[in-house]
Amino acid sequence: MNSRVVALLLVGWVAVPCAGPTGAEDTRTWRTPDEMGALERARVDWEGDGPRDAETSYMPAETYPFEAPYSAEQIGYRLMNFSHIAHWDHVLADVFGVVTKEGHLTEGITLGMIQQKAEPGASGAISGAPGDEYQRWSYFYTYPPKDEGQQQVWVLKRTGPESPTKLDFYVYTPELRRVRRQPPPRRDVQFPNSVQSFDDIVGLSAWEFRWRVIGADTLYETVRFPATRPVITLSRPDGSFFERNTADIKMMGDDYPYYREDGGVDTYVVVAEPRRDWLPTYSVAKIIYWVDQQYFFPLRIEQYDDQGELKTLQVRSAERQNPELPEYEGYTAPHSVYWDARLDLLSYSLHDGMLLYEWSDGERETLFNPDFMRRRWMRNPAKSQGLVFDPKNFHLHPRLLLGRFPDERTVEIAPEILARIEASNAAGRLIFADGEGADSDAAAQ
Repeated sequence: MNSRVVALLLVGWVAVPCAGPTGAEDTRTWRTPDEMGALERARVDWEGDGPRDAETSYMPAETYPFEAPYSAEQIGYRLMNFSHIAHWDHVLADVFGVVTKEGHLTEGITLGMIQQKAEPGASGAISGAPGDEYQRWSYFYTYPPKDEGQQQVWVLKRTGPESPTKLDFYVYTPELRRVRRQPPPRRDVQFPNSVQSFDDIVGLSAWEFRWRVIGADTLYETVRFPATRPVITLSRPDGSFFERNTADIKMMGDDYPYYREDGGVDTYVVVAEPRRDWLPTYSVAKIIYWVDQQYFFPLRIEQYDDQGELKTLQVRSAERQNPELPEYEGYTAPHSVYWDARLDLLSYSLHDGMLLYEWSDGERETLFNPDFMRRRWMRNPAKSQGLVFDPKNFHLHPRLLLGRFPDERTVEIAPEILARIEASNAAGRLIFADGEGADSDAAAQ
């Protein structure tokens, strides 16, 4: 008997999922801490946050990346590896789109250059002094045509009690021919006409939240492609294109060694709640993560307001895209889908053509300086054919997973939205508020 089968037996159950249209299951896959198997309980330290660092009292005494068993707080720190943008030097095509409940689609492509100023992985964001820079991002818009030439530089900083600024943000517009520094953004506020907030993109700072493990669960799908899009064209790091069957895209990539025999991924379910002495006006009162039990990659993220109602839901598919780093740092999310539960607004993100790139000293000094944007030089020539174009080819809604962890989750969806979700699931593609029709900015251009 192989070791993986032994592990499944020790966990104590084998689930056969039978998900209904909204993700309710006939076979229960979620477990409270008392119901968890011996192996998965043994990887968690249930005693609380543990000793504190002698010099930085709000941080754990144990040195990152820690060792098992992991406290809930330490899992929160490990989550910092897996923000929207990977923590290493690279270039990519960042493709994104939003579709409304009426089927109105907008999409865009930015070519991104990422400079990791600290060491790769989350340790640079964790171990630096408050106020230190740990990453710089430079983006050049190439699509839609009306946005071509717009640019942005993001400067990410380590926060601290006396250094609350997490992001310096600069934009350049060809019409004005000026670089403008933007005021510090409200990190919890969604972008206009989008689902994501700045913190959704930049990632959380673990020390600004309190953490709890509330149980375990097994996931069988995250990002859902429609039946109308059986194939997606993706870009390799060398710029060549290839086709991928969307049904073959796995939650944790092809080489993840910990899939269950039935294809599921065992996860811990972790709650993060903002510390009000750090984030007194933060509008997200609770975040619930489903993280794989080996590397703590977040496959599903739910955000709730102070009334306990679901605000947004994010699902992701992962790949190990940097084999030079340990597994717990080398994964990132090429596919993400976000959903606003109140507006029934869906958005997606595709990171295409990921190329590891070691910047020279001259490139570091020049390319990531906000003044460089005045040159209007598109330094990164990455290409992508990942746009959706047709709203009916947009991603399906994430599964709602109704009934799981009822003491922590209140998932109450407006009847008309729930009806659209069920109709879309039955059709295998999105059904819009008018029942069928849709229009597209992309098609008009």
